[in-house]
Amino acid sequence: MGSGSAEYRKRLERAAEVRSYRGAGISAEEEAALDALDAAEREKRRKVSDAARAEYLVRDAMAQGKFDNLKYAGKPIPGLGESYDPDWWVKGLLQRENISGLGPPAILLRTEDAGLDHQLDGQYTEQQVRELLEDFNRRVIDARRQLQGGPPVITRTRDVDAEVERWRARRAARTPEVAEEPRTERTWWQRLWRGQA
Repeated sequence: MGSGSAEYRKRLERAAEVRSYRGAGISAEEEAALDALDAAEREKRRKVSDAARAEYLVRDAMAQGKFDNLKYAGKPIPGLGESYDPDWWVKGLLQRENISGLGPPAILLRTEDAGLDHQLDGQYTEQQVRELLEDFNRRVIDARRQLQGGPPVITRTRDVDAEVERWRARRAARTPEVAEEPRTERTWWQRLWRGQA
């Protein structure tokens, strides 16, 4: 930023100062000089092309450091080079906002199938696990029967009995074996007063 910037700033301040006097009764000569200055500035701006103006703005922003620490600096732009997808913005929104529950059944069932073991591990009884698996299998079969189009359903149904056995095995592996203490017989008086020996 050399003397050109300082000169421009002075002219801008002078023009603002003179304009503030316009309503205060400046002479006609001074007003004509202001109009000539405005016309000269407009003519100069008209001669500068849009490309040159954009180049100037980019160089100015680079000099100010506005392009430092950008998110994808030195990295490839994601999605560049892939085939065109007309729904790219919807998919990007769903991914950025972490919105779930929207979309074709085939995709929803795939994502649910990926996290089904974790969901099963959160259940407490075998009956709950069976109900969850039967509901999942029913929805997979319903999605295969769809007539609305969309991506094909490639999610497989799960064998309920085999999944219950896997759930039991995972549950047994999670609970550590507790060594049982030898029980000493307490008298009726100790039982009454809960542990006073």
